[in-house]
Amino acid sequence: MKAGVSDKQAAAVMDSSAPNSVMVPRFSELEPPLSEEIIEELDRSGFEFCTAVQAATIPFLCSHKDVAVDAATGSGKTLAFLLPIIEIIRRSNSYPPKPHQVMGVIISPTRELSAQIHKVARAVCLDFAKCREVEADMNTLEEEGANLLIGTPGRLSDMMKRMEFLDFRNLEILILDEADRLLDMGFQKQVNYIISRLPKQRRTGLFSATQTQAVADLAKAGLRNPYLKCEADQKSSQLVHLLIENKNKKLVVFFMTCACVDYWGLVISKIPSLKSISFFPTHGKMDQKGRDTALASFTEASSGVLLCTDVAARGLDIPGIVYIRSLAIKDREVLEKGLKAFVSFVRAYKEHQCSYIFSWKGLEIGKLAMGYGILSFPYISEVKQDRIGIVGFTPVQGITFEDIKIQEQISGETKAAKLTSKERETATRKERETQEKLQRGG
Repeated sequence: MKAGVSDKQAAAVMDSSAPNSVMVPRFSELEPPLSEEIIEELDRSGFEFCTAVQAATIPFLCSHKDVAVDAATGSGKTLAFLLPIIEIIRRSNSYPPKPHQVMGVIISPTRELSAQIHKVARAVCLDFAKCREVEADMNTLEEEGANLLIGTPGRLSDMMKRMEFLDFRNLEILILDEADRLLDMGFQKQVNYIISRLPKQRRTGLFSATQTQAVADLAKAGLRNPYLKCEADQKSSQLVHLLIENKNKKLVVFFMTCACVDYWGLVISKIPSLKSISFFPTHGKMDQKGRDTALASFTEASSGVLLCTDVAARGLDIPGIVYIRSLAIKDREVLEKGLKAFVSFVRAYKEHQCSYIFSWKGLEIGKLAMGYGILSFPYISEVKQDRIGIVGFTPVQGITFEDIKIQEQISGETKAAKLTSKERETATRKERETQEKLQRGG
C-alpha cells in the first residue's frame, strides 16, 4: 500500500517550530512505536518533537507501506526516512545483518547531499547497521561491507554492476531523495537500472520538492503500489474500471473494515461487466475454514481478485454509482450491507491513528455515501456531533426501507407463484378430462 504526504498537508496540522503545541507529536508517541534505543539516542541529540513531515511519514514506512512525500529542503525529511530504515533493519528477520548484506539503499542527486545524509546516518545508526557512502574507497567497502548504501545514481549503478560481493537479496527499503532533481539531472536510466536489480518485495520512499509528471512516472515504476486519486463519490466507479482493465491478472484489493469487504464482495459480483472475474472475499470475522478456502482458491487461480482488510484519477463516475444504487433499491441485502460498510468506514476513518492525513473534517462524507450506493443518509452520531456536512449526497425519493424486499423473498414468492400456476393448470386439465368423460358417458 502506498501513501501520499505533502508539506502543506502536514503543516496544516503541526508546527515543528512550536514544540509546546499540543498538536505536535513526540517521537516517543508515534505509532507503531520506535524502539527505546532509537528514542534514547534522539533524546541525547536533542530531538524530542517531530516535524510535520517526520510525523506524517515515519508511521507509514514503519507499517510496511510505500510513501511519496512532497518535502522541501529543511522539512526534516532526512530523519523522516533514516529513522524508519534503522527501525526496519532492526525488525528484519535478517537482523543483525551480515557485513555484505545490503538492507537499505538511499539514492540522492549529488555527492554533497550523499555526504550530508551519510553524516546524519552515522550519528543515528549507532551499532544497528553499518552505513557506507559509495563515493568512499571501494577497497574499504569490499573489506568491511555495508548494510546501508548512500550515493548518487551513477556511482550506485556502477558499483552494482561491478561488485558481486554485495548481497541485495534481503533488501528491505529503497529511498529516492530529491526525486525531481534526480530526473532533472538526467539520471532516469541509472535509477531504473538500480530499481530493476532490487527485490520487488520492499518498501520504497520517494521524496520530492515538486510533483512533476516525470516524478509521477518514476513513482509508478519505483513504488510497489502506485495509487490513483479520485473524488469520494467516484471510488466505486474507479474500482470497477480498474478491475475491468486488469481482469486477466491477480489483484488484491484492501478495504478498511470487514463490513466493507462483505458489501463490496456482494455488490461487484452482481455487476454484469465483472461476471467473468472471480472474487475471493476474506477478513478476520470469517471463520478460519472460510479464510483458508478463500486464500487457497485465490492462490490456485490463474486470475482473480482477493478482497480483504488491510492488516494494515477519475473514473466512470455516475454510471457506476447509479448501478450500485439500483442494486440497493432491488435487494435489501445489498442495502443493508452497504449501510453497514459505509458506517464502519466512516467510524474507522475518524479513529484512524494518522489523523493528520485522514482528516475527519475534510472527509467528503456526502460523496462517499453516494459511492456506497446509500439511498437515504443514515444517522451517525459522530457526524451529527461534529456537524459534518453531507454536500454531494442526493437521497432517493419515494422509497422506504420496508419497500425493498430481500432477493430470497422475491425468489420465494416467484417460486410460489409458479407452483400455484402449475396447480391451477393441473386442476383445469383434470376438470376438462372429467367433463370429457361425462360427455362420453364414461
